[in-house]
Amino acid sequence: MPDPEKQPDSPAAKNLEQEEAWLWRIALLFLVLLATGLAAESWERLQSLPYHLGLISLALLCVTIAFAGFAYGRRKRVTELRNLVRGLQERASTPSEEQLDQLGQIIARSQRSFKELIDSFDDVAFAAGLDGTLKTVNRRLTELLGIPYTEVVGHRLEDFLDEPSRGDMDRGLARFLEKRRWSGLVSVRIKSRPRSLFFDCALHAIVKGDEVIGVSVLARDVTEEREKERRFTELFETLQEGVYFSTPEGKLLDANAALVQILGYESKEELLALDFRALNSDPNQGPVLGRTADDQGVIRTREIMLRRKNGKLGTFLDTSRAVWDASGKIVRYQGTLVDVTERREMEKELRRQEEFHHYLLESFPDLILVVDRNERYSFVSSRIQDLRGLRPQDLLGKKVDEEPDHSSELLTLCRDLLAGRRTSGLCDFGARHHDGSWRNMRATASPLFDAENKLNGVIVSVRDVTVEKKLEQQIIQSERLAAMGQMIGGFAHELNNPLTGILGMSELLQEAGLSDSAKKQVEILQQQARRAAEIVQNLMYFSRPPAPGKTSIDLSELVQRTLHLHAYSLRKSNITVDFLKEPSLPAVSGDAHQLMQVFLNLILNSEQAMREVRDRGTLRIRLEKRPKSVSVIFQDDGPGIPPDILPNIFDPFYTTKRPGRGTGLGLSICKAILREHGGNVDAASGPGGGAIFTVTLPVDSVVTSPPVGP
Repeated sequence: MPDPEKQPDSPAAKNLEQEEAWLWRIALLFLVLLATGLAAESWERLQSLPYHLGLISLALLCVTIAFAGFAYGRRKRVTELRNLVRGLQERASTPSEEQLDQLGQIIARSQRSFKELIDSFDDVAFAAGLDGTLKTVNRRLTELLGIPYTEVVGHRLEDFLDEPSRGDMDRGLARFLEKRRWSGLVSVRIKSRPRSLFFDCALHAIVKGDEVIGVSVLARDVTEEREKERRFTELFETLQEGVYFSTPEGKLLDANAALVQILGYESKEELLALDFRALNSDPNQGPVLGRTADDQGVIRTREIMLRRKNGKLGTFLDTSRAVWDASGKIVRYQGTLVDVTERREMEKELRRQEEFHHYLLESFPDLILVVDRNERYSFVSSRIQDLRGLRPQDLLGKKVDEEPDHSSELLTLCRDLLAGRRTSGLCDFGARHHDGSWRNMRATASPLFDAENKLNGVIVSVRDVTVEKKLEQQIIQSERLAAMGQMIGGFAHELNNPLTGILGMSELLQEAGLSDSAKKQVEILQQQARRAAEIVQNLMYFSRPPAPGKTSIDLSELVQRTLHLHAYSLRKSNITVDFLKEPSLPAVSGDAHQLMQVFLNLILNSEQAMREVRDRGTLRIRLEKRPKSVSVIFQDDGPGIPPDILPNIFDPFYTTKRPGRGTGLGLSICKAILREHGGNVDAASGPGGGAIFTVTLPVDSVVTSPPVGP
C-alpha cells in the first residue's frame, strides 16, 4: 500500500482540503452576502417604504453572527480531521476501519449541522449549478414548493417555476458571471400556486479554482410588503386629495396626480421642479410646506394659501407629519392637501346670506316670532325689545303658555295652524310691556315648512297697534262729537223759537199792569230765558263748522264764551272761576273755533285735576299784554305736575288719568293748533301747588277794524 506521507495528493488529503475550502467559502459567502449585499443595498430601499422595515437588517446581522459561530466550530472540526490524517501519515500506517468510521461520523455530523443551520432560516436558501440543477435546498424552499427534499435536489429549477423562465435566467447569466454577484427583486410564479410571489434575492457565485461552477441564493419573501407597497401606490395615485412628500425645508419630493391637477400643472415633474417658495401666497415668507426650527414633527392640521400655476390663490386644508430616520433626525414630511377653496367661498356666501337675512329680520318693523311644533319659541327678533322691553333670550326655548301674561288668542292661533285647521290667521291681543304698561298687538301667522315641505312650525309677525287703536277710538269719538254738534245745532234752532216766544211774552207782561210781586217774577223769568238763549247761542257757535281762513279775535270775549259753555260743569264740581276781562287787549288773528277748543280743553283738564284731590277748587284766568304777543294764563289749585312727567305731557297719547278719563291727545292737539297760529303753550307747576298753563299768541299786526266778538 502506498505511503500517505509520500503521496500528498492521496484521496484522503484531497477530501480534507476540499472540505476545508468548502467551509471557508460558505462562511465568506454568507458574511459578504449578509454584511454587504443586504445591509448596504437594501437599507435605502427599506427606509423608503412607508412601513418600518429597518429591523430586517438587525435580523440579518444576528444570522451573520450565528453563522460565524457555526463556521468557527466547523473549522475546529476540520483541524481535528487534519491532525488525525497527519497522525496517520506520521505513523506511516494504513488507517483502520475504526478510524475511517470515526472520520466519516465527523464529516456526517458536520454536514448535518450545516443542513440544520440552513433549514433554520426563515428565508429561502439553495445552491444550484449553472444549468439550473439544484444541489442543495433548505426546508423553507421545500415547504414553499410543497415537494419533499429528495424530489427537489437533482432537478432543474425551471421544473418547478413558470416565472422566471429558463430564457430569462440565461439572459441574466452572462452579467452574473461577469460580476459574480447580484441582488434585486424577482417575481416568481410557482407552478403549484396561482399567484406570483416576490423575493428579495442575493446571488453569489460558487467558485472552484478560478472557475464559477454554481450559484448560491438567499431569497427573502417580500410578497406581503410588495402587496402593501402596491396598494399604497394605488391609493397614493388614486386619492382625490393631494398627497405630498417634502423636505424639512419645504422642497417637494413627490406628489400624487390629484395634487398636480389641483395646482394646475401639466405633470408631476413640472411640479417637483418648482422652487421652494413658488407655491407661497407671499413670496417674501418662508416655504409654506416647510417647518419651523422648533417644530417637533407632530401631526399638524391647518389652513394654508397656495398659489396655483395660473397665479390664482387657493385655500387648502393641510394635514402633515414628520418622518424620522434611525438616529431621530427628521428626513421628510408627508401629508395631504384638500382643496377647500370652493367650500370656503360657499361658506362666505352662506354667511353673507345669513347676515343679510338677519339684518333683514332685524330691520323689519314688525316683531318676528317662530314657534316650533312643540309650541316653543325657536326664533325671536330683536324688535321685541322695542315692543315689549324684553330680550330675545328671555323667550327662546320657552313654551308660549309658559310666558307670564301670555295671550290665549295667540296660543289658539298657533295651535290651529300646527293642527292644520287653518292655513293662515290674524288676531289682536294685549301684551304687557316690561315697564308694566299694556300694549295692543296684532299678529299675522302662517305655517312654516322645512326643506322637505313638512310642517316645521309657525311664523308670526307681530305689530304694535296701540297708537292705531287710540287713533281709531279718537276717530270714533270725533265722529260722535260731529254727530253731537249737528244734533246741538238742531236742538239750538228748536229751542230758540220757544225762547223767543218766552222773551216776547215776558216783555209784554212787564208792560201790563202787574203787581210788584208779579213784575219781579216776570223779570226773573226774562233773565233765565235770556241766559238760556245765550247758552244756546254758545252751543251753536261751538258746533258751527269753522269759517275758512283766519279772522281778528278778541281773546277776552272768546274766553268768556268758553266759560259760559262750560259753566254748568264747573258749578256742579264746585269750581270757582276767577276771570278778569282785559278790554285794552290787542286782537289776535286766528280761527275762533279752534282757539275755543284749546281753551275748553285747558279748562276741562284743570277741572278734572282739582276734582281728583278736593271737593272744591279755584280756577284763575288772567290775560296779559306783551310787546308782540298776548297771553292767557290758566292756573288751578290742583295737585300740580310732577317734574318727572312734565317733559312728556304734550306727547301724543301720554296721559296720567285713569282709564276711560282721557286719551292723551288733548294737550298734543292744543299744541298743534297753537303752532298753526304761530303761538305756543307751556306748562309748569305753581310755587304753591297746582298747574299753570300759559297760552301765547302773536298780536295781529294788520287790524283794519276793531276786533269783534264771535
